[in-house]
Amino acid sequence: MPERQVVTVEGRELGVSNLDKVLYPEVGFSKAHVIDYYVKIAPVLLPHLAGRPLTMLRCPDGVQGERFFEKRCPDHRPEFVGTVRLGREGKDKVVDHCDIGDVAALVWVANLASLELHTSLARKPDTFTPTMVVFDLDPGAPATIVECARVAMWLHEVFERLDLVAVPKTSGGSGMQVYVPVNTPTGYEQTKGFALAVGQLLERVHGEHVTTNMNKRERTGKVFIDWSQNVLTKTTVCAYSLRARAQPTVSTPLRWEEVAALADGGDADQARFLPPDVLARVDAHGDLFAPAAQVEQALPELG
Repeated sequence: MPERQVVTVEGRELGVSNLDKVLYPEVGFSKAHVIDYYVKIAPVLLPHLAGRPLTMLRCPDGVQGERFFEKRCPDHRPEFVGTVRLGREGKDKVVDHCDIGDVAALVWVANLASLELHTSLARKPDTFTPTMVVFDLDPGAPATIVECARVAMWLHEVFERLDLVAVPKTSGGSGMQVYVPVNTPTGYEQTKGFALAVGQLLERVHGEHVTTNMNKRERTGKVFIDWSQNVLTKTTVCAYSLRARAQPTVSTPLRWEEVAALADGGDADQARFLPPDVLARVDAHGDLFAPAAQVEQALPELG
């Protein structure tokens, strides 16, 4: 196979290279496999990717090589790859991020060995207005994703009492995220405050298992509810994104009954999904993360 070749994707020509390069040596998962996965998952991935400022985790020499985050969209991007600006003049670093709105742009990103796709909580045209709240659940060893699932179920109970829809997904690593879609006018001050208030509520009730303290020394054996992700300049891994781990695990949307089963005596392998697993899940269930983009609801004021 030639090192570089031109392919046509949905009528657009672009160059791809080094398709045989193995990016996940433990399982022989090559750049061609990465591109193939992203093309196949595109129908459910793109609704959560398009219009959102993208930060890429690039691994040109695979997961065992050097890696780097890239926020600014490269100048050598094709004409069909748009940009979306994030930041405030004079306050934040203003960056033109890539806007990945179609399959051709997604293939271009994958060809850069951008294994992980991290997105803003806001989308254009108003990148200052979050469309959802994220509760990023990070387990402190020896806690695992099983403990994260238990915390997620406690969050679910709170949200049910508040009559709020919430959507869970795995991080693709050891943790989990729970999203509360908003998709109505709000601000980061409100969403961050809401995340902190709910986190502190669980901390008061389940203090042996939950912390909102950012100090890593306070997290041993607990699940850290990272409320601080709800700010303008931070990103979280996008649903259906690969992770740059030893194996190509995927950040995978879950059904609440799956979270409950994991919390009730499950094991971490139940929440570990590889590309074929995720594609099969989409065939069976469709886009489980769709409510994050579709549900409109207002956050209550919490004291």
